[in-house]
Amino acid sequence: MKGSQTIAHRIRRTRTKSLPFSKARVRKIFSTLAKVTPKPEVELASSNPLELLIATILSAQCTDERVNKVTPALFARYHTAKEYAGAEPLELEALIRSTGFYKSKAKNIIACGKRIAGHFNGTMPNNMDDLTTLPGVGRKTANVLLGSYYGKPSVVVDTHVKRVANRLHLTESDDPTTIEYDIQKILPKAQWTVGTQRLLLHGRYVCQARLPKCEQCAIYETCAWDGKLSIA
Repeated sequence: MKGSQTIAHRIRRTRTKSLPFSKARVRKIFSTLAKVTPKPEVELASSNPLELLIATILSAQCTDERVNKVTPALFARYHTAKEYAGAEPLELEALIRSTGFYKSKAKNIIACGKRIAGHFNGTMPNNMDDLTTLPGVGRKTANVLLGSYYGKPSVVVDTHVKRVANRLHLTESDDPTTIEYDIQKILPKAQWTVGTQRLLLHGRYVCQARLPKCEQCAIYETCAWDGKLSIA
């Protein structure tokens, strides 16, 4: 409690004059983030598209750090879509239990294995339409695969990107698909993947939900969020 009071005395909310949406401001935001994180990468550990798919499913309502502690044993046990398809639910659940929601995640993983093994002959699909036919896979997960492994421009909208995009006034929506399309409109297609990964990492480590680290923010001056903390 004492620590919270100290922080409360040191920082305060500030009312930010509404910054106009402009191409120049957007360029400055993303060019600055590019200097901070020149080579942004997905932090989920994987060695192939199937592993990244499984890791991304496990990351729902769970940290990447926790997932990365679970997947070594999981990936050592199962190697192919066919093996996931034939997994015993209780065994799979035990391996992923610490990621939370393990029963529904195990169900989706097994169903994905069956779909990939049966419909796609064991080969991971590499386009949005096919990826989103996999059980439990939406646009966010599909975009992770498309951008990270298939080199296709993609906009991943997770909770961090959603928060940061709204705080920066890059969107006025809370709907992930709408946010995805809004970001597509303001960024060159070649920057979709790296640009949104930088937003994601910025949200994960700096522009956090409860207590953003505004004093560490490289884009503080271009931030349009009325709730940002005063660092004067």
